Amino acid sequence: MSYLSAYKDGRILLRLYVQPKSSRNAFAGIYGDSIKLAITAPPVDGKANKAVIQFLASFFKLKKKDIAIKYGLQSRKKSILIAGSDMQIIQAQIDAVSE
Repeated sequence: MSYLSAYKDGRILLRLYVQPKSSRNAFAGIYGDSIKLAITAPPVDGKANKAVIQFLASFFKLKKKDIAIKYGLQSRKKSILIAGSDMQIIQAQIDAVSE
């Protein structure tokens, strides 16, 4: 998928389009070359960024330190680096909720 790519060191880059102040935290389908992620937190004082990391860590069953925002700290479009998992596992987990 175009929203996932792998680095040689095993980390995964996930492209997100974040919709803050939503009614629930959930993946909301494909948005261009990204996955749309609805987050309840407002985009104020980094609250939405913290909520994105918390949601992804919980969803992928990883530690928060394994997830980092590489690009897009002040944008709806974010590139997320994920360590400690496999691309096929990440893809399968996203596909399971996107169908």
